[in-house]
Amino acid sequence: MEFSALLTSAGINIGFCALFLSLYSVLRKQPHNYGVYFGRRLAEEKFRQQVDYFSFERLLPTAGWIVKAYWCTEEEIRRVAGLDSVVFLRLFIFSIRIFSITSLVCIFGVLPVNYHGKEKNHQYMPTESLNVFTIANIREGSRMLWVHCVALYVITVSACILLYYEYKYISRKRLAHITGSPPNPGHFSVLVRSIPKLDNELLDDTIRNFFVNYHGSSYLSHQMIYRKGSMQKFVENAEKVYRKFVRVKLSTFGQSRRSNLSRCGLCGVRASSFQQYRNKFINSNKPDLSDPEVIEAQKDCPGAIVFFKTRYAAIVASRILQSSNPMLWVTDLAPEPRDVYWSNLWIPYRQIWLRKIATLAASIAFMFVFIVPVAFVQSMMQPDQIQQIFPSLTGMLKKPLFVKIVTGYLPSVVLLLSLYTVSPLMMFFSSIEGSISRSSRKRSACLKILFFTIWNVFFVNVLSGSVLNQLNVFTRPRDMPSMLAELVPKQATFFITYVLTSGWASLCSEILQVYNLVYNFFRKCIFCYRDDPEYGYSFPYHTEVPKVLLFNLLGFAFSIMAPLILPFLLVYFCLGYLVYRNQILNVYYPKYEMGGKLWPIMHTALVFALLLTQTIALGVFTIKHAPVAAGFTILLLIGTFLFNEYCRHRFSSIFNSCSAQDLIELDRDDELSGRMEEIHQHLLDAYSQGSYNTDISRSSRNAGGPIEMVMDDPAKDAQDSNQELCDTVKEVTGSIQEHAEEK
Repeated sequence: MEFSALLTSAGINIGFCALFLSLYSVLRKQPHNYGVYFGRRLAEEKFRQQVDYFSFERLLPTAGWIVKAYWCTEEEIRRVAGLDSVVFLRLFIFSIRIFSITSLVCIFGVLPVNYHGKEKNHQYMPTESLNVFTIANIREGSRMLWVHCVALYVITVSACILLYYEYKYISRKRLAHITGSPPNPGHFSVLVRSIPKLDNELLDDTIRNFFVNYHGSSYLSHQMIYRKGSMQKFVENAEKVYRKFVRVKLSTFGQSRRSNLSRCGLCGVRASSFQQYRNKFINSNKPDLSDPEVIEAQKDCPGAIVFFKTRYAAIVASRILQSSNPMLWVTDLAPEPRDVYWSNLWIPYRQIWLRKIATLAASIAFMFVFIVPVAFVQSMMQPDQIQQIFPSLTGMLKKPLFVKIVTGYLPSVVLLLSLYTVSPLMMFFSSIEGSISRSSRKRSACLKILFFTIWNVFFVNVLSGSVLNQLNVFTRPRDMPSMLAELVPKQATFFITYVLTSGWASLCSEILQVYNLVYNFFRKCIFCYRDDPEYGYSFPYHTEVPKVLLFNLLGFAFSIMAPLILPFLLVYFCLGYLVYRNQILNVYYPKYEMGGKLWPIMHTALVFALLLTQTIALGVFTIKHAPVAAGFTILLLIGTFLFNEYCRHRFSSIFNSCSAQDLIELDRDDELSGRMEEIHQHLLDAYSQGSYNTDISRSSRNAGGPIEMVMDDPAKDAQDSNQELCDTVKEVTGSIQEHAEEK
């Protein structure tokens, strides 16, 4: 690719960025778009909607959102969006710092060496091939390769220092998050699965007798979990219909009369794939466990949530084997209530390892299937191959501008569009493998997408020059460094354009919220619907974290190979830092908290990027006959590996579990302050999805017995719910008619 083709791609993307950012600054001011661009504020009811009047100021692009996003403090972000958002933004801070250093070293040190590596007469700059800016332009045995070796040392040492500082800083933030947050019900609760069933004993009695016998001093109560039935599916659908009518009445009469319409029995019921059912017609103090319906429901019970009196007792019970048979009485620390992934709790524990193997095999198969679109993308980089695939474009390919657009812009766009199919599929794989929490499902999807993007976007694009190169990866693994050293510089032009399209343009698409904007337009302007009161979207960490880590890998891998990529990456990280701060503050609503557990994944991926960069450099120095530089690179590889091992032993355990010291001190503080009894009372209701009868709950606590979940007759309950819904519809319709007559 010529340098002019790169300039063409950069110009197109800069134009799109300027257009999207200008549109965003205008569209965010329009009242009918508040649900798209201020979803988090509306979800928390902290945003006052302005009166819908016309003003020319709304049509003028402004940069006020950039100032607000930049000057917002980290503590404010943690308070409104949680620790995970802080960790994600710290990844951008690290990237800006390290690539500022890398750009200074490589642009002013390595790039001139690459450009003047071979003695020849250089052409006019726009007509120069981009290969003259890569390390491939260095002749064999050149002494100037020492510049690359020194630059590699500077980059690696700087990255390790910054990584250690970030790991230490985020570890302190996580410890402060654990000790400073309000009491988390998940710290007192243990999820128990694979419970043995006895013929002469109810499952409820089996659970209580076991934990009273072996954890008598710390056992508090337990809560059985039942699978959702047809009745609850009806309630879920009825709830959606009811909310639509409530929204109409609220918009007509105002917020002051909300309480008059929120007592139909459907509002407030949180639908989930699992539900703890309580009989609405029970008036006794304790449910009748001899009821045949209750006995039949307990046969399908997949597990229970067991509550303990202290955090320390819960963490101990979750970590040790409860039985000599490790496949029985399997315990895990329960997620916090809003994080529980109820639809996976019915999965038998014996199936989980099979599901994980199946999803792993499916993910690997999809990774290899995706080689086909990547190979097609690489064919678009060569005009002669395009002519073979599309003979009708022969005449168009003779025009220089068309060739520059096709070879410099379209390949990365096609790859970007193909990658949109990866995220939903990997999330589906993570869902069926048996994760018990939404956060663990998202972390699993994040890892799958990270492996997929590194393999298909980096390695496959590098090795897709020929089938022989792809086979050599498996038949000659020892030749991997030299093979990468030969092929990576040749693909520098593609990855520079990929940073422009998948980086710059995707950031602008993210801030513009194209899909939600189009949906909101058709919903309000075409179908004339009103705002939905539930605005919040959770932040897509599983897609954004792998994307940012991939750009870090590209920056490290091409830092000394093709330094021209560094300015484009630095612009991406600076723009992304502002864009994501704005989105976190205004758009995304934190539905659950991972406690910063994504940072170990980020750290490991960044260290892998450093090791891969050093491996490629080792192959380059070997090919270029620089044995001394290759020897120093081997020492750098060993040092980086030891650094990663030190960080793993020093910090990773903080992200895997809580320390006994912190948990015991928290328990003591709660007992001395008298809060422990209040925590226990709240704990027994924390994992309930519906509204409970207060008298029954209180009597169950006093009796020290479990919280029973008794299922109603589905047909009778569906009939009652249907009647309630009809009454509500009549009430809302009558109120609207009365209001219309008054007008």
